Amino acid sequence: MVKKTERVALIGIDCLTPQFVFGKSLNGLPNLKALADRGVRGELESVSPPITVPAWMCMMTSRDPGTLGVYGFRNRADHSYAPLSFASSRSIKAPTLWDILGSMSEQSVVVGVPPSYPPRPMNGHLVSCFLTPDADRVFTHPASLAAEVDRAAGGYVFDVRNFRMEPKDSLLTQLYEMMRKRFAAARRLAQTKPWRFFAMVVMAVDRLHHAFWRYVDPRHRLYEPGNPYENVVRDFYIEMDAEIGQLLEVLGSETTVLVASDHGAKRMDGGICLNEWFIQNGYLTLKEAPSEPTRLTMSMIDWEKTRVWGEGGYYGRIFLNIKGREPQGTVPKTQVETLRDEIIESLEALGDGDKPIGTRVRRPEDLYAQVNGAAPDLIAEFGGLHWRSIGQVGSGRVLTFENDTGPDDANHAERGVFIAAGPGVEHEPSPRLGMSLLDVAPTVLDLLGVEPPADAQGANLLEEDEAEAAAYSEEDEAKIAARLEELGYL
Repeated sequence: MVKKTERVALIGIDCLTPQFVFGKSLNGLPNLKALADRGVRGELESVSPPITVPAWMCMMTSRDPGTLGVYGFRNRADHSYAPLSFASSRSIKAPTLWDILGSMSEQSVVVGVPPSYPPRPMNGHLVSCFLTPDADRVFTHPASLAAEVDRAAGGYVFDVRNFRMEPKDSLLTQLYEMMRKRFAAARRLAQTKPWRFFAMVVMAVDRLHHAFWRYVDPRHRLYEPGNPYENVVRDFYIEMDAEIGQLLEVLGSETTVLVASDHGAKRMDGGICLNEWFIQNGYLTLKEAPSEPTRLTMSMIDWEKTRVWGEGGYYGRIFLNIKGREPQGTVPKTQVETLRDEIIESLEALGDGDKPIGTRVRRPEDLYAQVNGAAPDLIAEFGGLHWRSIGQVGSGRVLTFENDTGPDDANHAERGVFIAAGPGVEHEPSPRLGMSLLDVAPTVLDLLGVEPPADAQGANLLEEDEAEAAAYSEEDEAKIAARLEELGYL
């Protein structure tokens, strides 16, 4: 492969959302607009589930969640009834971009890409992600880097605690501070350390959306016109754009810059109490019914009378209690497919009243190239991701407007943002369609003149397939134009 640029910098913004970046909004973001005006822009299709972990590592490895064996922040370690384990850097077995480049004696700088705690050895410099418990732990590679990072940031901040519960004004102050400190540390490392690949992830925008979406989206059920936070997302994006501008000055014109998000955001309409539904429909039996809403634990379940249970979150993970797999399995293997069909049909018919809300329930083998680890038997995205999965039991309700993890205005959306500019990137005046998060790693490697791994699942998204381009018809063009107008590009 031919090297197209000397260096690539990936500026990752967790949950950066197309409707606040593209269209008319882009005019208020001069630094992102300057990149888009001389490069490529468009929506970036996330993975399923579209959540921070595993999405960032899917981007950095070009492997889907099933291939990585990481289906969320928490995963079954095996098919016992033990509590789910938390994902960490040790959960990622596939080589990341910095692993691949490091094997070629190329150095990288990595700041805050989840999950990167605990920090693993690499050829270069790394600051771990928001999953770091606190600054008393070793959170950098090399360990001596921590003092420099802390000085550069004026006290490095991994995340905002209790962002769902904090008073709004206090939370907003903390979010601005966290963002500024993240960029300050990134600028310092970009200036002082050798690298061919630079990657950072900013978490503040994700927290902003979860805490403030009801104030900015007129379609949200709790929106009030004229509220004091009506412009809070716009103003935060403007400040973020200014921080990006300062970083671009440090990176220089010889660096190819990619701006990407792992997913977008959308309003949350409510929640589906998944395990309440299983109880009411005879799939799940508890030893004793709780008198108030309670987080479901494995010790509460009467396993000899249970066929199915689930986990909550922005999507639902559904597990079958299979004979010969689980210690007290009740579902014969010959009945697994029939039971999965039954659950899919019933959950997809769930509605707010008599009208289905648009739920999709899928088998992991239909979603992923491989299914590794103790995967969910079914994956449910409720109401087109306008509804989240509630794992608790004891409410007696299936539909709820109370979140089991605290107030939350937004769920994650299927598409994020991608912008690229610099050496090796030809300007495209129209937004590019069909870009995938899995394409980012092969794109970076191609720009640097490195062959992507043979089992990478994406391809260089900056190169158009000539055969596909030739097959476009006038009808295709009309449909594309209609889609661009819908997105606010035209």
